This record gives sequence, C-alpha cells and structure tokens, in this order.
Amino acid sequence: MSFLASLTLEVADPAASRRFLTESFGLDAPIGLRASDAPTTGFRGYTLGLTVSQPSTVDSLLGTAVAAGATVLKPAAKSLWGYGGVVRDPDGTIWKVACSAKKDTGPATRDIDEIVLLLGVADIAASKRFYVEHGLTVAKSFAKVYVEFAAGAGPLKLALYRRRALAKDLGVDPEGTGSHRVVLGGDAGPLTDPDGFGWEAAEAGASATAR
Repeated sequence: MSFLASLTLEVADPAASRRFLTESFGLDAPIGLRASDAPTTGFRGYTLGLTVSQPSTVDSLLGTAVAAGATVLKPAAKSLWGYGGVVRDPDGTIWKVACSAKKDTGPATRDIDEIVLLLGVADIAASKRFYVEHGLTVAKSFAKVYVEFAAGAGPLKLALYRRRALAKDLGVDPEGTGSHRVVLGGDAGPLTDPDGFGWEAAEAGASATAR
C-alpha cells in the first residue's frame, strides 16, 4: 500500500522557514525544506492542516505563528465542525489549525495530532481514481466533495477537496499560477498528479526532511 510518507516545501530561504516552523508549531520532521525560486502567484492549491485536540491548543499555535510573522487569513472561531483558524506564513504556505471540539477538556497543550496535506483539485473523481491506480487506499470519501487516503505510521495524511471550495474555506481567491511549491514523498513516486502536484520516491522525501 502506498501513502504520503513525507513532504517538502520549496521556499525562498530554508533557514528562515525552518525558524518559522520551529517557533510557530514546534515542527521539524516530517516536513522538509528545499530552496526554490520557481515562479508562483496567488493560491498554490493546497493547505497544511494541523489537527489538535482542543481550542486552547488552536489559539496557542496560531498565536505563536502570528508572532513569528504569519498573516491571519481567518481568525480562530467556532464553526459547524469545531474550532479553527487560518494563517499564511512569510513564504506563502497556508496553514489551518483546527480541532473538532468546541470547548477545552483539559489543560492547554501544544500537541499536534495529525498533519493533513489537503490538495485542492479540479476533479475529485479523476484525482481519486489516479491515486487509487497508483496504490493509495481510500479511507473516507464523501461523494465528489472530499476524499481522504489511508495514512502510514507517521502523522502525515493526504486528502483531496475541490479547489474552489478549499480556497473559500481558507479565505483566499482560488486563482493562482506557477509552482505549487510543495513536493510529496512516498513509494508511489516519482509521478505528477492531474493537478500538477509532484511526488518523489520515498527515499528522496525522507532525505529532504532531514535538511
């Protein structure tokens, strides 16, 4: 079975981006960083979602992200699905921090339960079919709206959402051109999906994470 084993963000300044990840979210592995000046404008077509246990953790992580230089796209608030907020980091990656709970059930923590790479795609059915044909297993599927794939032993999870719906959820314009500035790592690679998201072999993804 194939799954998302690592991901690499292509950024202008890897050292600055690593400081942001550490200061904001305490993240190192499994997110790698690689220098890139590939042209990119507007919405890059994805978000990184940090799933946590309760609202106080959401507030804590968003607070340190803003202190480290992130821009608020959506302030933290309750919704039908729980509680969360959205920020864009200094290099342009969009992060959503959320939980299903609407009230705290214990002391505040900074623990991250899952890291979800949510790709905005043009055709859910076509993208789902593409990934199944390349060895990924569907864990959840809601009509032509959302697909989530089975994960490995680590915290990374891959999911698909309609591009325009994802942009609306994040509070950004859906238009964008150029590089996605993200590379997925796993034994499904190397390949490029229907929306231009590139995969590399698992070994390459793992080595990128260590840099």
